[in-house]
Amino acid sequence: MTDFPGSPDSAARERDAAESASAFAHPAVAPDRTAAYGDHPDQVVDFYAPRDGRTGAPLVVLLHGGAWRSPYDRAHVSPLADFLARRGFAVANVEYRRGGDDIPRQRAGAEPGAGSTGPVAGRWPETFDDVAAALDAMPALASRELPGADVRRIVVSGHSAGGHLALWAAARHVLPEGSPWRLPAPPSLRGVVALAPIADFATAVGLGVCGGAVTQLLGGDAGAVLDGGAGSVLGGDAGAVLDGDAGSALGGDAVAVERAAHADPGVLLPTGIATAIVHGVEDIVVPPAVSEAYVDAAARSGETVGLTLLGGVGHFPLIDPSADACAVVAEELAQLAW
Repeated sequence: MTDFPGSPDSAARERDAAESASAFAHPAVAPDRTAAYGDHPDQVVDFYAPRDGRTGAPLVVLLHGGAWRSPYDRAHVSPLADFLARRGFAVANVEYRRGGDDIPRQRAGAEPGAGSTGPVAGRWPETFDDVAAALDAMPALASRELPGADVRRIVVSGHSAGGHLALWAAARHVLPEGSPWRLPAPPSLRGVVALAPIADFATAVGLGVCGGAVTQLLGGDAGAVLDGGAGSVLGGDAGAVLDGDAGSALGGDAVAVERAAHADPGVLLPTGIATAIVHGVEDIVVPPAVSEAYVDAAARSGETVGLTLLGGVGHFPLIDPSADACAVVAEELAQLAW
């Protein structure tokens, strides 16, 4: 993560490392069924039936995080899927195409920044193609693979980059005209519960979230963020990023700015879909300011978004079944689903 004014101290980093180790220590939980929603190996969904055998269970569509990068797949949230299944939910754990070492650039002529190392964040447009396709196919897939699920009661949830995708999936009906992912009407969802989401691109870029992942996702050059910190994006004024919009934050990159209009939840408002966000106050991976900016943007659009800030909690307890924060997540889901 790139340093920014007020960047985390060693104690905060140690807390984050311990929380991450705990969340990733759980063994992957095998699904009850797996089904494909497309031909690519990553276009699959793992289904978990409610462990108490109930019928008519609401369906949680779960989108994993990992900065839209390939080293992180759906397996790391399978313990969360199992945790929710043990609380009476049917769960669909969605895989989608992410960025990898095989994508040196997201568009012709765009060289990676000098500080860019490791997998690129996201695939444009495949990441969005897949999430849209998975959600469109979900009622039929879930009815076939989990007959006990009530596909009239779907709640979409996701963590971190997956939280971004969850918010985006609920906003497809307000995408710009001509967008290939635009829906003619609001999706049939009971709501969204986003967990520490990358919810507002301007703020995320300004804070250097996940090493320039947002800029990479949009096909821009993350080098300025990675090499010089948030301030270098706007000539040294990180506050201008936080107070401005994604276009300013992206330094005027025309392609990235145009794509942000199709991908940034912070500008795809209002949605008319019930939305709740859960975020840890101590999160140094995606600071809570990112969610707060989204909630503020929603309010300006005339929409109320619930925001639960958990004290003493960082980024990873929200997906860690051994953490108390996970019970809060389950309760937020239940409030929308039942």
